[in-house]
Amino acid sequence: MPEFAVKTPPQHAEWSDLLDVWRTADDMEIFSEAWNFDHFYPLTPPAEGPCLEGWTTLAALAQATKRIRVGSMVNGMHYRHPAVTANMAASLDIISDGRFNLGLGAGWFEPESNAYGIPLGSMKERMDRFDEGVEIIVSLLTKETTTFDGAFYQLTDARCEPKPVQRPTPPIVIGGKGETRTLRTVARFADYWDGMFQPEPADWVRLNGILLEHCAAVGRDPTEIRRSVHLRWAVDDDPAELADEAMRFAEVGVDVIVFSMRGPYLASLLEPLAEELEDASK
Repeated sequence: MPEFAVKTPPQHAEWSDLLDVWRTADDMEIFSEAWNFDHFYPLTPPAEGPCLEGWTTLAALAQATKRIRVGSMVNGMHYRHPAVTANMAASLDIISDGRFNLGLGAGWFEPESNAYGIPLGSMKERMDRFDEGVEIIVSLLTKETTTFDGAFYQLTDARCEPKPVQRPTPPIVIGGKGETRTLRTVARFADYWDGMFQPEPADWVRLNGILLEHCAAVGRDPTEIRRSVHLRWAVDDDPAELADEAMRFAEVGVDVIVFSMRGPYLASLLEPLAEELEDASK
């Protein structure tokens, strides 16, 4: 049986609605995870609308829930120095009592990066920076001190204390479809790969096959890596059709189905979907 997750991108949304959705999901055993995202501009029109900051809301939502695992799918490496991200991750894992998943990505959304003057760089630069950043974060979360001399980051006897509750690190979730670089980084470092939105299960199967090749090349046991995909969940979607689509992906080996909500965020939508998922999973 797959696991199921709820995602509430904090765009065009009221804080009270996000809070209601997460508290409701926390009370339903069928949902094992809840996610937000790490952007400053909405990804859906209108782009100039409101968007709550992801890490701040995530810390508050962690305190408002008791059971469900929490995370941001996924954090853009270029927005924060990886040493800052590591310290934030350790603190959030402590705040959530070991329920935190650390989502990481190379970054991609040019409008907000350009508006804020945060260099995004070419695809090669993004991936080179991402590889350095993931290595630094893992080192800071697991070692007493970290020294690193890279093209993008330099650390000298850097510390990250206290360490997270989960050892050696909170599960590292890497999202992306890049066949050459992203999936290789997944094979090296990730506990969890998010394949994002996929048109059909066959598209996910093809990418998963490439991930298996990268695992073989680096000597990684692929069974150590959980896999997820996103499904779009609009307010007028049929819960039975959503459950059927989720099970199609589960049949090809996806471990976690992430239902990514599109506003308005109504907690009342969760129970009908939960009932259909329970029936489909029997």
